[in-house]
Amino acid sequence: MKYAIHEADRQWAAGIWDKLAVKLKEECLRVGPKMPYIPENGAYGDMAERNLVWWTNGFWAGILWQMYNATNDPAYKETAEQIEARLDQGLEDYMGLDHDLGFLWLHTAVADYRLTGNPKSRIRGLHAASILAGRFQPAGEYIRAWNEGQDGIAIVDCLMNLPLLYWAAEQRKDSGMRQIAVKHADMALQYVLRPDGSANHLVVFDTETGEYLDNPGGQGYESGSSWTRGQSWAIYGMALSYRYTGKKDYLDAAKRAAHYFIANAAVNDYEVVIDFRAPEEPVYYDTTAAVCAACGLLELSEFVGEYEKPLYVKAALRLLRKIDEKFCQWDPAVDSIVSHGSGRYHRESDREVPIIYGDYFFLEAMLRLLDKDFLIW
Repeated sequence: MKYAIHEADRQWAAGIWDKLAVKLKEECLRVGPKMPYIPENGAYGDMAERNLVWWTNGFWAGILWQMYNATNDPAYKETAEQIEARLDQGLEDYMGLDHDLGFLWLHTAVADYRLTGNPKSRIRGLHAASILAGRFQPAGEYIRAWNEGQDGIAIVDCLMNLPLLYWAAEQRKDSGMRQIAVKHADMALQYVLRPDGSANHLVVFDTETGEYLDNPGGQGYESGSSWTRGQSWAIYGMALSYRYTGKKDYLDAAKRAAHYFIANAAVNDYEVVIDFRAPEEPVYYDTTAAVCAACGLLELSEFVGEYEKPLYVKAALRLLRKIDEKFCQWDPAVDSIVSHGSGRYHRESDREVPIIYGDYFFLEAMLRLLDKDFLIW
């Protein structure tokens, strides 16, 4: 197996997989080609009806492609293909697109191409990558996060979108796209990741000179705090940049972010809060940070030595077991699995609720442990 785990852990993971297989097949048949986000009264709506290119709209398709790869059940493939086709209008409309093109098209078109070789999917992925590359800001050497009225902002989340550029660079033998991804990752090494392994969410640059200006609070508690999902993006994103480039600085950064995350999660018995540097009360959880970090830790473990590997795999297992113990609901008639995901610290409407990407990362982590996954990033 890719990850050396004890037999008890393997049996536990296999048991979780059995429940995932039942639940996600029911959801596939019920939800179909919607683009779910947060369920209401246990039922998913269609976020695409409100915003076709909302940043989470690829994650349900990512779940479907992971399930198709693991089971070869055509129902997952056919539903994912419908979502992919719906997103074509987003490329055509263009104006609403931002730095999150990777979250949208890696989990749809690129996943399709990797698993089926569909040439139209390849073109969709390359189109999305070209738009992402076009957001590169030479002054400051970063990929701009958002659009009009939010100039000069780069965010830690974008590290997870860089694989779209790495993939496109390999497909087209385009060193320019690879250089853009590397430039952004290098910027993150300097301004997003801190020496202790914590991370800023937002950093702001002067749009004319590229001078670093500020690190606003973003979705965490405040400026200088430690928003945990941003921490998980840093672990996983830097590990992925190392996968594609072999640049040791990225591996070292991923380790630093991982050690910081593990130490802070351990203090709270692996129940991950929204921000590691928020007041002790009230306690607000973010399970999406935990499951994304678990995937990042497993990714990171693939690039370290034999005696270092168990640190990351065991920490991932502890995070995942805690999710199973406290934050999962398995009723096949109710949409979503992982509860207590949080969009941001200071917003009640999406704090401690089920969120679609929590289910995606939980599934990916379990499939990784069982060697049933494929690299979607």
